[in-house]
Amino acid sequence: MLVRMLRRVLAALGVQLLLATASAANTASAAPVARPALWKVSDPDTTIYLFGTIHLLPRDYRWQTQKFARTVAKSDELVVETIIDLKRPEEFQATLLRMGYTPGLPPIVERVPPAKRDALRAAIARSGIPESSFNLMETWFAAFQLLGVQFRAMGLQGQEGPEQTLKQAFAAANKPIGELETNAEQLGYFDRLSETAQRQLLEGAIEEPGNVTKEFGGMLGAWARGDVSRIALTFNRDLAGSPEVAHALITLRNSAWQAWIENRLARPGRVMVAVGAGHLAGKDSVIDLLKRRGYKVRRIQ
Repeated sequence: MLVRMLRRVLAALGVQLLLATASAANTASAAPVARPALWKVSDPDTTIYLFGTIHLLPRDYRWQTQKFARTVAKSDELVVETIIDLKRPEEFQATLLRMGYTPGLPPIVERVPPAKRDALRAAIARSGIPESSFNLMETWFAAFQLLGVQFRAMGLQGQEGPEQTLKQAFAAANKPIGELETNAEQLGYFDRLSETAQRQLLEGAIEEPGNVTKEFGGMLGAWARGDVSRIALTFNRDLAGSPEVAHALITLRNSAWQAWIENRLARPGRVMVAVGAGHLAGKDSVIDLLKRRGYKVRRIQ
């Protein structure tokens, strides 16, 4: 269902933009060291490591194994989905203002069924953002904002996510960091969704917090175990009712990223590519598309 899909998209499928700077008030207890999935595809002079990430993690969550650390150390460059320059956020903010706000939209409360309007107003109150500001937001952006409040209340933050940790490690080693999508390209996948799909996402952002916690726990557990089959099963089930969302957020992006990897194999080097775990799981994933093209993709963790 789309109400679950929104949460999975933001946390594990590959849209980290709006949660990358989220802070959390709660501190999660330490967990056993996770072993998330890691693959390798190579030719005689090029090796590309494919790492499925989860964009939000509890504070102090341990996920870097010795094998993973060695892989990072021998990689020459890092490529992530997109990069937000937190030191110079003006460009991102301008993009967000251009794409996330539109005058003349229906009031935000009119974009959900009457039975859900009290829940929406309560969620808006918890966000600390005036309802008048939500009235100017594109529906997808309003959904992002409200879900971000839920994640922060759960003690999850983008600073603890693998992408941020990897970027810090590669920057400290003076290794280059690239992106598969610009900020505008990533936001555009949501901005181009039909209003009907966007409103379904908004409804998903105001569900009961208990449901959010349970779903995220299951998703985090599958990622930590490297249980790719479970990740694929979950995404396929949730996307079954929305071909539009599946095409926009998974099919198009997986195809583009598979082509990028294939082109990158034409140049020598060792590259780590870190993208949302949902993009590397199951049928039509980046892994599956590479295999169909005749590449041998080997799982190494």
